[in-house]
Amino acid sequence: MRRRDLLLGATAMMAAPGRLRAQQKAMPVIGYLSLRSPPANLGEKPVHQGMSEMGFVEGENMAWEYRWAENQRDRLPALAAELVSSKVDLIVTNGGLLSPRAAKNATSTIPIVFTAVSDPVGSGLVTSLAHPGGNLTGFSNLTGELAAKRLELLSELVPQVRVIAALQTSDIAPVIRYLQEAARTKGLQLHVLKAGTEDEIETAFASLIQLQAGALLVGSDIFFVGQRDKLIALAAQYVEAGGLISYGTDVEALNHQAGIYAGRILKGEKPADLPVQQPTTFELVVNLNTAKALGLTVPPSILARADEVIE
Repeated sequence: MRRRDLLLGATAMMAAPGRLRAQQKAMPVIGYLSLRSPPANLGEKPVHQGMSEMGFVEGENMAWEYRWAENQRDRLPALAAELVSSKVDLIVTNGGLLSPRAAKNATSTIPIVFTAVSDPVGSGLVTSLAHPGGNLTGFSNLTGELAAKRLELLSELVPQVRVIAALQTSDIAPVIRYLQEAARTKGLQLHVLKAGTEDEIETAFASLIQLQAGALLVGSDIFFVGQRDKLIALAAQYVEAGGLISYGTDVEALNHQAGIYAGRILKGEKPADLPVQQPTTFELVVNLNTAKALGLTVPPSILARADEVIE
């Protein structure tokens, strides 16, 4: 064999590994952007399960990049930018509207799957529920409608109370509108207290007596989920407040479906073609222990509707 042939053969052998690497699809990396602190468990584990059902298992054929804002909202834009700079293949967000909004502002090309956003269309995340357009899709939790229903249930439980306070975060104007309309319908006086930090929660609770509020409705924002221990402790100091009743969607189910959506996108589907889904089932839980401590009798009509009764 001539020297030229040997050199060509050697060159081909040197190039072969590079071509093989190019032919092999790199393991996809999924970014997880959360307003909460690790480990949340309410969000990422159900997402993992959904992705596993689609054939994507961490460490085997996909990897995760986690970013936690630790309930500090102003950190989300920088964390989203970090994920984009890391060139993740997809971003799953957890934490209401703020997380997907930060992700959307950081990229218009990387697919984004959001969970538990109250009004995806009104907030500008997507064009429509049926045809999201752009690079985002996900799951709405109907927070506004559910907030109004919670207010109605609370009024049914304590019909003698005419002044109710609602603890909400500052970024959910549509939810507040639903609450105000429900309060007008019931002839209730409603005080909306806004809190986005631990100190603001304490300030809000301190104002309840001055406002003569007979009951407190705590919003379903992911921030409050992360602060539930503090909320329970403060509620124990306020005679009319407590973990009396909850009504809402199955958050784990929403995150599980988000994992399935993420897997479908990794397999080639586009976010713009995957409709934003809304929950169809809701859970009503009544705590009879709290009712007894407050001297309340839960109406049979509510008990009959309850999915779970804590005794």
